[in-house]
Amino acid sequence: MSRKFSEAWGAPFESSETTVIGLRSRHMLYCVFTMGSFLFFAFSWWSWILRGVAILHFIRRRPEWYWLWIILIHPIGALVYIAVEVIPDAGLLRGSFQVFPRRRRIQELENIILDNPSAGNYEELGLLYLDDGNFARARAAYDKAISSRTDHPDPFYRRGIAEIELGDFAAAVPDLERTVRAEAGYDFHRAKGLLAWVYAQTGQNEKANAMFRQATDISTLSETYYHYALFLESQGRSTEARVWAQRILEKKPTMPRYLRRRERPWFRRASGLLAKLPA
Repeated sequence: MSRKFSEAWGAPFESSETTVIGLRSRHMLYCVFTMGSFLFFAFSWWSWILRGVAILHFIRRRPEWYWLWIILIHPIGALVYIAVEVIPDAGLLRGSFQVFPRRRRIQELENIILDNPSAGNYEELGLLYLDDGNFARARAAYDKAISSRTDHPDPFYRRGIAEIELGDFAAAVPDLERTVRAEAGYDFHRAKGLLAWVYAQTGQNEKANAMFRQATDISTLSETYYHYALFLESQGRSTEARVWAQRILEKKPTMPRYLRRRERPWFRRASGLLAKLPA
């Protein structure tokens, strides 16, 4: 701005040098403010809380490894991780949110059974124990729910699952055999896959091989594929074991994102098995 123009309009005159100095001062103040905001955000207590939440979820769910670096570099990375990975996973935690209502119902049923020890009450109690991870009590409840008149496969199937979780594979064999005889495709053919697995765990290798073939002809459950791969590895059939472990990982690219989240444990197990098997 020229001096004459400035005086004509009553504005204070600023030389170009003064303007440059003013701009530099404002730029420096902006930089200092930005850096201060960065440091405050990076080292404030709640930034560490964000990182802690993100790292805890990372350890439990094991997504892609590059997320760990994103979390550690800056709290904004932790915030992005929470938005992209943690919040969508909330749907998988519904069972965790049901712990208190489930345990309240368990207590109610335990009291009801004192006056009304019906098979239906014991069956419901067994299912609640199973969902709660209390497999010994689930098995005991199903023992009382099942009688000679029980004609539905579900109590036998659920007791078989509890027996597998307790490591009593021999006891699970007749329960799962009865389930498969009653309904071959029970629980989306999972019953058949579990029967093959308990055959394998009790040394009935020919029955296990035949049942696994039947199950994998129909079912695409990662659990069944993984158990079959473990069985083939135990039989010294490493090449075939690699094929079935690889089939679990081959499902990943075409899966919807919510299914990929649910299947992550099986992807990890399949990757670990492939790392062990000879190439």
